[in-house]
Amino acid sequence: MPDVGFVNLFAVAAIALAAPLLLGLAPKLRVPAVVLEIVAGIALGPSGLGWITPDLPVQIVALLGLAFLLFLAGLEIDVRRLRGRALRVAVLGYGVTLLLGLAAGAGFATAGWVHSPLLVAVALSATSLGLVVPVLKDAGQAEGGLGQAVIAACSVADFAAVLLVSLLFSASGGSTGARLVLLVAFAGLVVVTAVVIALAGRSRRLGATLARLQDTTAEIRVRAAVVLLVAFVALAEAFGLESILGAFLAGAVVGLLDRDSGSHPRFRVKLDAIGYGFLIPVFFVTSGLRLDLSGLLADAGALVRVPLFLAALLLARGIPALLFAREFGRRRAIAAGLLQATSLPFLVTATQIGVLTGLMTPVTAAALVCAGLLSVLLFPAGALALLRAPDPVAVR
Repeated sequence: MPDVGFVNLFAVAAIALAAPLLLGLAPKLRVPAVVLEIVAGIALGPSGLGWITPDLPVQIVALLGLAFLLFLAGLEIDVRRLRGRALRVAVLGYGVTLLLGLAAGAGFATAGWVHSPLLVAVALSATSLGLVVPVLKDAGQAEGGLGQAVIAACSVADFAAVLLVSLLFSASGGSTGARLVLLVAFAGLVVVTAVVIALAGRSRRLGATLARLQDTTAEIRVRAAVVLLVAFVALAEAFGLESILGAFLAGAVVGLLDRDSGSHPRFRVKLDAIGYGFLIPVFFVTSGLRLDLSGLLADAGALVRVPLFLAALLLARGIPALLFAREFGRRRAIAAGLLQATSLPFLVTATQIGVLTGLMTPVTAAALVCAGLLSVLLFPAGALALLRAPDPVAVR
């Protein structure tokens, strides 16, 4: 057996257990578990006490966690709801976000903080859909007009951000034109795969077999989803694209084809259990272990970047929400802007790609991730307060 220790992985898994348990014991502490996981990784990792290091076992599980995170993000996108006015407003809003992000990135590049304004713009353009939906549900807005508009905007932003970072900033190198050709070929293969799976799903014999095996130790539907995830990730890498694109599209394909959830109601719960129960928390704790917080704290000038990145995130994703003001009112539009500016998982992913490709320094990456942490801490709480506040018209 290879001489590989599991002490660090045990420590990371213990942090993953302790974070939500602590929040459960202190319900008034309204902090997402992902924030505690990253902060604990920072505190106990090389930038803090130095008790945990991201060795090979930790890195492997963290890589699987990243793939599963993007897979579940793709699974959350309801393609059937992305149509009509909601889709047009979402696309227009994302275009505004990119323009604002480019302006902010140009300013940061002038200051010498970043090497690629476009990478900053793309990094600022995504929204944590998995964090936004629970806030909308808590406010009773998820199924309403505003909730659907925000979910559509977040879905378009997540998909476009993953697509752009894979097309423009792949660590595999190559020209953008060549990657575009490969991207089209990869997309065609994804479509063909989806069609083949859809046609196979019409087989009564296959359907009966799946139903018989889905809740046994075979867990056949879960295994099929994992196979599709790994296949798309491997194909994306083979095509010279980022693996996150393959993982995201695998989730989107499963979400699109999984229409008859009544016959297998526990399928998505099981996928969540694999992802959020084990793999994804390891990714976030490891992100904290890798964060160069010591370099950020060593330079007061570098520390100033955090609030400025946070402001750029709020402006880039918040201003497009003003498109909702006429239909839903200014207060709800502001709440939508705060929700759209809530971003962390993609910021972590984009900054890691930026450091790997040499387009971003570790200190800048740490500042961007810290800005994302603050957005998760501040913006959803503010949005929830606005959404729960009584309508001034109704009060009068």
